[in-house]
Amino acid sequence: MDAELVELRRVVQSRVGTAPFALAVILGSGLGAAAYLGTPLGEFAYAELPGLPAPRVAGHAGRLIAADWQGRRLLFFVGRSHLYEGHDARTVAAPVRAAYALGCPRLLLTNAVGGIRPGLEPGDFLFVNDHLNLLGDNPLRGEVRAPFIDLSRLYRRDLFPSLAACATGHGIRLAAGVLAACPGPSYETPAEVTMLERLGADVVSMSTVPEAIMGAYLGMEVAALSLITNFAAGRTTKPLSHAEVLAIGAAAQPRFQVLLRELLELWTPPPGNPDCLGDKIATC
Repeated sequence: MDAELVELRRVVQSRVGTAPFALAVILGSGLGAAAYLGTPLGEFAYAELPGLPAPRVAGHAGRLIAADWQGRRLLFFVGRSHLYEGHDARTVAAPVRAAYALGCPRLLLTNAVGGIRPGLEPGDFLFVNDHLNLLGDNPLRGEVRAPFIDLSRLYRRDLFPSLAACATGHGIRLAAGVLAACPGPSYETPAEVTMLERLGADVVSMSTVPEAIMGAYLGMEVAALSLITNFAAGRTTKPLSHAEVLAIGAAAQPRFQVLLRELLELWTPPPGNPDCLGDKIATC
């Protein structure tokens, strides 16, 4: 572990204790309110934590919140950095390395995306089952310790059926599909969206994939949940805007928190039984 991660772990543990965390959640554009789901244990600005770049985009507060939710210790990274801010893929995956250093075996990635597949509309959710990395970078570039990892089972697909049943019961539209990651910061052109559709993408974002790859490299379980905040270019006559992304994110908070609570129940061990993989997925 490098010196920055050692110091980051020291700073966080000095306030919240040394017990490991069950899950880390990276919250995308407009989804930061979910970090207050449980009882806060401690809150940190990214600027306080060595190695965590501070986001410079609206909707990404740049704060780490440790919380207790029904006896489960959670880490919420409120906001992320992006390649379009001038970073490389390894740098934007820094929160994943931080979560791993703090003992997290599980990583939930969330983001705001543009809908490509017909039938996906703003306000819908998509459970990611695969991705297309079109960023032109990989967080393992330059890594010398066994970087040739298998990504064929990167995302936890087995969580989807139970999550979908929960969504249906609450009137929440949830699909599963493929996330494409493009570098941004400009939105894609209609021709590029047509290309992405032909490549098999259902939604498109400017993030998440480097974090997922880093999580897989570190041996973490990874799941990803996207909120569709806009139609992709060419799917609507309205101009695309970041303000719309944030507005849809704010309106979706109650539904997002229903899905987040269900994922926590499905995926994280109940208190007192650390070997249980979630009482709705496995028998404990």
